[in-house]
Amino acid sequence: MNNKKAVLSNENIALYLRSYALMGIFLLMCIAFAVASPTFLTMSNIIGVFRQISTNGILAIGMTLVIITGGIDLSIGPLAAIAGVVSAMILEKNPDLFIPAVLSGIVAAAVMSMWTGFLVAKMRIAPFIASLSTMSIAKGIALLIADGVPHTISNESYIKLGNGYLWDPNKTGGLSIPTPVLVIFIVAIVIGIILYKTKYGRHIYAVGGNENAAIASGINAARVKFCTYVLNGLLCGIAGIVLAGRITSGQPTAATGYEMDAITAVIVGGTSMTGGVGKIGGTIIGALIIGVLNNGLILMGVSSYYQQIIKGIIIAVAVLLDMKTKKN
Repeated sequence: MNNKKAVLSNENIALYLRSYALMGIFLLMCIAFAVASPTFLTMSNIIGVFRQISTNGILAIGMTLVIITGGIDLSIGPLAAIAGVVSAMILEKNPDLFIPAVLSGIVAAAVMSMWTGFLVAKMRIAPFIASLSTMSIAKGIALLIADGVPHTISNESYIKLGNGYLWDPNKTGGLSIPTPVLVIFIVAIVIGIILYKTKYGRHIYAVGGNENAAIASGINAARVKFCTYVLNGLLCGIAGIVLAGRITSGQPTAATGYEMDAITAVIVGGTSMTGGVGKIGGTIIGALIIGVLNNGLILMGVSSYYQQIIKGIIIAVAVLLDMKTKKN
């Protein structure tokens, strides 16, 4: 028992040290990009970074839950696209149906995620393969219902979800909080409460840490996994709505490749790919690092090809750090 407590203590210490190290890396990146590009610290660029981070951050929060259970979800991009397309098409027919359009988009993404949850929880198919199936199906459905073309959004309330502010920046000297930042703030608090303060949240950690032990203790692991994928789908729907509001259209190919940034943010944030370990706060820091990295490299004129290489290296380093932490 003492050895077990010692191991847990060492893991907690390692996680705290990693969190401080991440904050240090984030600050150093900001300083480096500020020196390299005078545009980096301009208000318009900072707001743009936070808008981009918000979409990826919401997706990454959902991915955190899935990875803590020991799973993975490659379908989050197409799920977000479906949410945007469904809501945009409803508004296209009746621009006044703001709330029904938003709710329909979120529900559409959640319903699609039920397929992944069913394959993983009930059919016991590997999460990678199950989510790959959902990704392909969701892409096809998004293109089919949208007829392969974007659908413009004209509803001002909807657009404000992606491009708005809490208060008029013209009246405050340009200082205001973008609406997407408020959205991710609310999402992070709600998911944090679910994960840290509820029985379901404890079950997520238990299933990811040791599924057999969780089942032996009376936890319905299949139900926990299914609910987690559906919850992830809901968050994908919210991210898709925010993204559609930012680009003012529902595009069937929107959020393509977003799963890469989300997974990177989760891993960099300290969530273990083997399950059972992860924090929402760490994921937010990871999303900030990835968002600032993307923005800074673009401002410096670095090719997108090199950006992909750098992200791949970051993932490998983060996984190696996770493995080293577990060994120690």
